[in-house]
Amino acid sequence: MRFQLIRALPFAGAILVAILMISAGIGRPIPKDKPFSAYDPQARALLAKMTLDEKVGQMTQAELSALKDMSDIQKYYLGSVFSGGDSDPKSGNTIQDWTDTIDQVTAEALKTRLAIPLLYGIDAVHGHNNILGATIFPHNIGEGCAHNPELVRKAARITAEEIRATGINWAFGPCVTVPQDIRWGRSYEGYGEIPKMPALLGEAAVEGFQGEDLASPLSVLACAKHYVGDGGTTMGTGLNHKLDQGDTQVDEATLRKIHLQGYITTVRAGVGSIMPSYNSWNGTRCSASKKLLTDILKNELGFEGFLISDYNALDALPGDRKQQIETSINAGMDMVMVPNKHREFYNDLKELVQEGKVPMSRIDDAVLRILRVKFAMGLMAKSYSPQADRRLWKTFGSPEHRAVAREMVRQSMVLLKNDHKTLPISKNVARIHVGGKSADDIGNQCGGWTISWQGASGDVMPGGTTILAAIRNTVSKNTKVTFSKDGTGAEGATLGVVVVGETPYAEMRGDRTDLTLAPEDVTAINNMKSAGIPVVVILFSGRPMIIESVLGKADAFLAAWLPGTEGQGVADVLFGDYKPTGKLTFSWPRTMAQVPLHVGSPHYDPLFRYGYGLTY
Repeated sequence: MRFQLIRALPFAGAILVAILMISAGIGRPIPKDKPFSAYDPQARALLAKMTLDEKVGQMTQAELSALKDMSDIQKYYLGSVFSGGDSDPKSGNTIQDWTDTIDQVTAEALKTRLAIPLLYGIDAVHGHNNILGATIFPHNIGEGCAHNPELVRKAARITAEEIRATGINWAFGPCVTVPQDIRWGRSYEGYGEIPKMPALLGEAAVEGFQGEDLASPLSVLACAKHYVGDGGTTMGTGLNHKLDQGDTQVDEATLRKIHLQGYITTVRAGVGSIMPSYNSWNGTRCSASKKLLTDILKNELGFEGFLISDYNALDALPGDRKQQIETSINAGMDMVMVPNKHREFYNDLKELVQEGKVPMSRIDDAVLRILRVKFAMGLMAKSYSPQADRRLWKTFGSPEHRAVAREMVRQSMVLLKNDHKTLPISKNVARIHVGGKSADDIGNQCGGWTISWQGASGDVMPGGTTILAAIRNTVSKNTKVTFSKDGTGAEGATLGVVVVGETPYAEMRGDRTDLTLAPEDVTAINNMKSAGIPVVVILFSGRPMIIESVLGKADAFLAAWLPGTEGQGVADVLFGDYKPTGKLTFSWPRTMAQVPLHVGSPHYDPLFRYGYGLTY
C-alpha cells in the first residue's frame, strides 16, 4: 500500500511522504524474523563450549584465492571465507565452477570439532556480478533514479536467489553511501546525493536480500556499507590526493543528518552485518573509532548483528600490525577481512588476548554477535546442509529474472532533453544509424564490479543485450539499422542514435578531476550531427558528466547510467513502449567549476536540478 501510493505521486512528493513515513515508523512491514538477540540462549550455550582458538577463528575471514590449503579452514577454525572482485574459483567462472568450489569450502568447516558452518561473502552489488551468465541490474545510481522501493526489493530478492544457486549465503550490499562529490569514483554505488533515497532504498534492499525469514533457503545475509561518511570525503585527503578513502571533515550533526540515515533504516530493517568504511572522520579511521562502531551503531542504534572490516582495512590504521588489530577490535570490529593474512591475524589476535590487550569480554561479544546471526540464518539447524541447492540453477540468469532487470532499466533512465518530440522513435522508420563506442559493448553498459573488480570493456558477460542489438530486436522488418563506432556514414538515415560515456572503473581507480566527455565521444556525436539528421544521445556513466558542449547537438538526450545486461529496457523507452519516468537523484553540473554540487550548495544553478526528468 505504501509503495503504491509513493509511485503514484510526483517525484518530490513521493520522496517527502516516504521520508515522513520513515521518520514516523509508519507503514513499514513488521519483520517476520526475530531480532538477533532472540537467539542468544543458543549462541551463549555454544560460546561456552568454545576455546580461544575457536573464538578467534570465528572472527577471521580469509579470501578464497589465499586458501592455498583448504585444511586451513579446519586448522584455524575459520568462521568465514569470501571472494573479492577478482577471486574466482581456480577451475573457471561458470555457475558450476562456483557451486562446486563453494560446496567444497563449506563442507570443510563441518569437519571441525564444533562443526560451526561458514559464512561465505561476495560483492553482489548489482546482481551476482562475479559469475558468468548472471542477471546484472543497473548500478545503484540508476536504481535511485527509478525511485521504486518495491522494485529494488524485488531486484535484491532475485540477486539473493542467484547467489544461493551457487551456495553463497552472504552479500556485501546494499551500499547506502551519500556521495557529496561526483568526482568520487564510487558515486554510482550511491542511490542519491541526499539521504532520502539511500535511506528508503537501502531498507528495501535489505528486506529483499534477507526476506521475511533469514533462514529461508532463498535468503542471504545483507551487509550495509560503508559505515560511515564514505561519500563525504574532502578532495585531496584520499588516495592519490583525491577522494577515495579520504577524510570526511564534518561535524557530528552533519554526519548524522547526511551519512547516518541509511544505517538507521537498514538497522531497523534487521540487517545482519555492517561494513565499516576505509574513510576517516575528522582524522580518525572509521575502523578505529569506538564512538562510531560501538557507541553510536551498537549502543545507540541498537545494531545486533556483527561488523565486518573492509578488504585489508586495518592496514591503514596507525601502528604495527598487532596495534592495528588491537585498536580495531577494541573499537568494536567483530570480524576482520584479511585476504592474504588470515594466519597472521589469527595468531596476532590470540596473542593480544593472552597479553591482556584485548579483553576476553570483547572477544566473547564479537563471537556472540557472529553466532547469533548464524543461528538466525538457520546454519545451526539439524536440517542444515552445506551443499548448494542446484535446482536453483534453472532460474539463474533466467528470462523471468532478466524481465525484472529490464523493468529497472526502463524506470531508471532520465530523459534530459527531447526537442521536436524526437522521442519516441517510430519502429517503422526507414533507417536508423547507430554510433558510439558503447552502442555494442556490454562491458561499458554494465560498468565496474562486473565479472572483475574494475570491470572491462567488451564481451565480458554472456546473456545480455547491447543497445545496438536491442534496437535491431525492436524495429520493424522493413527498418534498416546501420552502425559505425565513430558515427560516420549516417547520411541518408532517418535518425541517429549515439551511445557514449565512461568506460568501466571501480573504487581506487575511479576518481576523476575532469568529467568532460572523452574526445572520441564528442567526435561520434559531431559526426552523426554532420549528416543533418535528428540525433539521440544515450549516455552511460556512473555519475553526471559535463555535457553542455554537446547538448546543443542532441535533439534528445537520455541518461541511462550503467544499466547492466538488459539493454532491451533502453529500447523500450526509445521506441515508446515505456514512457520515461526516471528523476535525477544527483544534481547535474554545467561545468567542473561547479563541482562539488548538490542541493543546498551556495548559488545552486545546475544544468539539471535534483528531481528533474522529462517524459512523453
